[in-house]
Amino acid sequence: MNKALLSLAIGGFGIGLTEFVIMGILPDVATAFNISIPKAGHFISAYALGVVIGAPLLTGLGNKWPANKVLMALMLWFTVFNTLSAFATGYTSFLILRFLSGLPHGAFFGIGAVVAGKLSKPGKAAQGIAIMFSGLTFANLLGVPLGTYVGKHFAWHVSFLMVGIVGVMAVLSVKFWMPDFKESSATNFIKEFKIFKRLELWLIILLTTIGTGGFFAWYSYIAPLITDVAGHPDTMVSFAMILAGLGMVIGNFIGAKLAEKFLPINAVIITLICMVICLSLNTILASDKIMVLVMTFIIGTVTFCLSTPIQIAIINAAKGSETLGSSLNQSAFNIGNASGAYFAGLPIAMGYGYTAADWVGAAMAAMGVCIAFGIILLRRKRKKQNTLENCYS
Repeated sequence: MNKALLSLAIGGFGIGLTEFVIMGILPDVATAFNISIPKAGHFISAYALGVVIGAPLLTGLGNKWPANKVLMALMLWFTVFNTLSAFATGYTSFLILRFLSGLPHGAFFGIGAVVAGKLSKPGKAAQGIAIMFSGLTFANLLGVPLGTYVGKHFAWHVSFLMVGIVGVMAVLSVKFWMPDFKESSATNFIKEFKIFKRLELWLIILLTTIGTGGFFAWYSYIAPLITDVAGHPDTMVSFAMILAGLGMVIGNFIGAKLAEKFLPINAVIITLICMVICLSLNTILASDKIMVLVMTFIIGTVTFCLSTPIQIAIINAAKGSETLGSSLNQSAFNIGNASGAYFAGLPIAMGYGYTAADWVGAAMAAMGVCIAFGIILLRRKRKKQNTLENCYS
């Protein structure tokens, strides 16, 4: 069972590598294709769009096959199109390949989260999900810095060949280490989508979008925060990214412990409140060369405490269609990626400085807290209604 969870982590590592390494080598890709950096940013958006579309679509289409077979097929798709990305010859071909590479992302994590829960010991589902997400966090700690270094010192193509190699490892590990499962769902494709009638599901999707958007509001502008605000040289950015990645690794497992000790939605509230405090403090401390690095580690830790509790919360809210609900959380996460970077960029463009991004992140996290309390109130109202119905029945 440990090997099966490791196979999910390897897949998560590959996904994290391809999603974030493009940010480090974006200027190199722009130069290679003779386009501007803002236009090269479309490659990030294309991947995110692929995740948003692919998560519900591929999860719904794969519900009639065993989960282990679907996971292997998703990683095979991922491997093929990421490897082909290394041989893209221009803007259009690379844009299409980035979109196709993003399609299996959400479905893999969505199905993988449910599988990880089944592979874990009773009461330890959060730890199993955290192991899967550890691949994503270790990608930020080790894979992305290495992929960025290779892309800059050799060629950007090599970074995507690295992703392809990890993808092959993921396909083989799922094939040989993952036990056989029955169908992901007993319902048909159309019935799966009936979960969209549930208000709580929509609120959790909104919570993920806005809450994780607070993280990306900070993370998207971490480089100028380190160099322009704190006054570090450019070489320190890579070190800061490693600190953030280390924090993500630790925070991922702390989040799993919180989800076991408290209700998942309560763990989410605790994490988001800590995000508000840390991001607000960072606006004051970011000008200090030492404290900005300390806060980079702390914020990385706090923000990734969110991943496992919120994943469990949406799985619980999608009873009967757990894999689809779980995959939808990955769509929300990528919408949060785009929205956090966009909204944080507005005050920066108005001349308020790079610390304004942290204020935006804190505000988005605070909005997430309000939504989480709204979910708790909705549950209490529903419980009260059920009690009254039972009394009169």
